[in-house]
Amino acid sequence: MTTANEKMANEKILGVLGGMGPLASAQFMLRLTLLTPAERDQEHIPAVLWSDPRVPDRTRGRQGAGPDPLPWLLRGIAGLRQAGCTAIAIPCNTAHGWYDDMAAAAGCPILHIVDAAAADLRRAHVPPGKIGVMGTAATLAMNLYQDRLGTQGWDCLIPPPEQMQRLVSPAIALVKANRVQDAYEPLAEAARNLAARGARAVVLGCTEIPLGLAAGPSDKLGAPVIDTIDALARAAIGWARS
Repeated sequence: MTTANEKMANEKILGVLGGMGPLASAQFMLRLTLLTPAERDQEHIPAVLWSDPRVPDRTRGRQGAGPDPLPWLLRGIAGLRQAGCTAIAIPCNTAHGWYDDMAAAAGCPILHIVDAAAADLRRAHVPPGKIGVMGTAATLAMNLYQDRLGTQGWDCLIPPPEQMQRLVSPAIALVKANRVQDAYEPLAEAARNLAARGARAVVLGCTEIPLGLAAGPSDKLGAPVIDTIDALARAAIGWARS
């Protein structure tokens, strides 16, 4: 007979390494709940949110202009593992620049947000070819999406530096400052520009961007979008139900 302790040891508990930023982490938990097919509490996914907004800025850290966030990321992973989590989701795209180091230390699977986005591209029937990717300057400079999606047949178009400086980066900062409504117009303009260059879909490769675009009409963007918060939530549900 299986003991209660043995049963708990075999349970799937999702760890969420969050706080980067706090609003995106809260939205991930909301979407995880809403996307889970469940009719009662007990059918939802056990999850532990580690939301630590003190993690140093990932873009500045990647550019060598600020403290290294890796020790803080590893501290969060250790806390989640101590809490009994058996897989980890990270609703921050730029943090995936340290994915290999985190995966080596975690001792459990870490769901990769780019793989989750690829699954949502296939789910949306977006064929190989040109797609747009919006994200932080560090995420795009790391080729996080360009390399991983390029091997699967998608040619990633990104905003030019002028549009990053004028539109995308300031809009991400607006969301982090809880000025979500103000972020819509610059993000929508950047998405429309990618669509005008031939992008058949636009991947929102920063978890602040879906929040800004949700503040306005989706039919004004010029192309369908892939929300990486939703994509990661679906990947977590798939892991939990597998």
